[in-house]
Amino acid sequence: MSNSSKSRLGSRGRPEQSRAAILQAAVREFAHEGIAGARTDAIARAAKVNKALLYYYFKDKEALYGAVLDQVFGGLIACVGEVLSRDLPPRDKILAYAGAHFDYVATHPLYPRIVQGEMMGVGRAIHLESIVKKYFRPLFGRVARVLKEGQAAGEFRAVDPMDFVPSMIAVIVFYFTSAPVMRLMSGKDPMSPERVAARRAAVLDLISAALFQRPNGKPRGARK
Repeated sequence: MSNSSKSRLGSRGRPEQSRAAILQAAVREFAHEGIAGARTDAIARAAKVNKALLYYYFKDKEALYGAVLDQVFGGLIACVGEVLSRDLPPRDKILAYAGAHFDYVATHPLYPRIVQGEMMGVGRAIHLESIVKKYFRPLFGRVARVLKEGQAAGEFRAVDPMDFVPSMIAVIVFYFTSAPVMRLMSGKDPMSPERVAARRAAVLDLISAALFQRPNGKPRGARK
């Protein structure tokens, strides 16, 4: 038997590559069809593996969906966690966080659809409690600390993190979930590099205007 046949993607000879291919295909399937409509045979076909191999790595569709959620949120936490660990002033850190979060979503544009589907499926979102405990709560705590540090330093307005953090994330993410609508409204590609860059700048400007204090103690953008 040749080396190439021993290590082909559809076998157990290349476990990391096979698992990664399955997860990549699963992200597309779950994003477009949701967990109820997603089909493991379609995922296996797109990943160029047989269903037996898919079930070798993931015991059922629910386990595969859980692995996709871990990939989505684990990647985000790794990306923004590095930024939040930097020794930066609160203003720089909050903008660096927002920029990193935006860039992560921009490079994984299907992820918001999976997140939205999980958060809206409250009746059957069996992974939601785990996601909140493992990802959402720690991230919220770290961002909230930056807000409190900025407020203590007189750099930020006195915002409630429970209100401001979800609003900030919504500003970051909404553009990508609404991309099909934006395409129809503008007649342009909202995911072109130029439009994504312009949106990123607009997001950071909006967060700055909503949060940063001016030297006179007034929020940026406040009337004199």
